[in-house]
Amino acid sequence: MAEDRVTLLDLERIIASRAQADAGASYTRSLLDKGVAKCAQKLGEESVETVIAALSGDDAALVAETSDLLYHLAVLLHARGVSLDDVHAELARRTRQSGLAEKASRG
Repeated sequence: MAEDRVTLLDLERIIASRAQADAGASYTRSLLDKGVAKCAQKLGEESVETVIAALSGDDAALVAETSDLLYHLAVLLHARGVSLDDVHAELARRTRQSGLAEKASRG
């Protein structure tokens, strides 16, 4: 992992590592200890904050809130036992066709 860049795969590994830490030393562990519902609630809060930042026109705020959003999404995925490989496979399946055709196929 480059010191100046963290990919989503890096983030997934970091969260898995911090999930093993003591809750007193790791926000990630303390959040996971509160369960899937709390992880989902935090993701929802960060989603709203990201939308607000996007509408504010403040690029720095948008970057910061997007970082929070991606972190909380990765925590929720971990809490549910869903890997980024699972998400990547679904994205690959969806991008084999046009977005309109894919959306129509969902019914």
